[in-house]
Amino acid sequence: MEYLHFEINSVNVSKLPGKPCGDVSVTDRSKGITVHILADGLGSGTKANIAATMCSSRLKELIIRGMSLKRAFSNIVKTMEHARINDLPYSVFSVARILHDGTTSVFGYEMPAPILISGRNASVVKRSVENFNDAIIGESNFNLRKGDALLMVTDGVTQSGLGKGITNGWEIDGVAEYVTRLLNEGYKKQDLIPLIIEKAKNNWKNKLEDDCSVSLCFSRKGNVVNIFTGAPSDSKNDSDVVNEFKQMHGLKIVCGATTAKIVARELDCHLQINENFSSNIAPPDYHIDGIDLVTEGAVTLNQLYNVWDIDSKFLEKFSPVTELYHLVKIADKINLFVGQSFNPASKDISFVQTGTLIRSKIVELLVQKFRGEDKLVEINYY
Repeated sequence: MEYLHFEINSVNVSKLPGKPCGDVSVTDRSKGITVHILADGLGSGTKANIAATMCSSRLKELIIRGMSLKRAFSNIVKTMEHARINDLPYSVFSVARILHDGTTSVFGYEMPAPILISGRNASVVKRSVENFNDAIIGESNFNLRKGDALLMVTDGVTQSGLGKGITNGWEIDGVAEYVTRLLNEGYKKQDLIPLIIEKAKNNWKNKLEDDCSVSLCFSRKGNVVNIFTGAPSDSKNDSDVVNEFKQMHGLKIVCGATTAKIVARELDCHLQINENFSSNIAPPDYHIDGIDLVTEGAVTLNQLYNVWDIDSKFLEKFSPVTELYHLVKIADKINLFVGQSFNPASKDISFVQTGTLIRSKIVELLVQKFRGEDKLVEINYY
């Protein structure tokens, strides 16, 4: 099944140059769910930033712990209402939850309505509205199809121009009309954020009267990479694991000589070492029909971790580590198949002497790196 990826870009611009922005954007990905929060702290600068950060972090944590979106939203609204009345750090916010099939819900607390972009048309999403004390609560439910985008903004955008010649400010309908015009002039959805920010600045006569933020969630076909490393703890499961791995959508990568032997055997293919291998640093790679990349295991994974944050221009041009680096860097989703069979080689003095971490440890560290770059990572242990 094709993986639908929701690419989120967000820009927060402070009205005070050089000072923290009072708007904060937070994204979290878990199996089957993408959550994006846009919070607007009261005021501007450090105090507003702290308020927005506390609000968004608390909401994110409730959702991660398994609380339903509606209940988590309601809890934070009550907390913010209490903060507003008692002069505590206060923030308004919107939260979007997108399921793997594009089913989307957006809840807003004193925030502009979301905009749905489909084709060359942008329209304000209809939402049910209710009052909570003096606050306005909005809920929208719709579907994001491949190629569609969700746009969320703070009121620094929708109120831009207020008192500067635009009677009611730009308003959310004005933003939608502007986006539609841009799309019909040939601009791509990915170009919209800086253009919206620039238009808001112009509305404010080039001196922002409020922080301005824009978040764009673009739905597209995702890049999926599947990595199989380590022999299963029970060899009786070899066939099932290899079959599951082979059936996965996306690129197939095998890391580990023993793992490669298992895959080749179960696929009834020949395992062949790369005769053109020339790296002076990386271990050799192999070839198995139907598999996109086959490398050595723990050493290669350790080297991948070591170069992950390095500019690719400094890497060897022809190296299994470099190829693995490039394939994983462009991935939106990474499925890890991790065998837990004990590897006697990990006790070898060469591992200790060269600082090579065992498979289980290096996989944990790599997962942190992957998730730090907003990749969805799913781990299966065998």
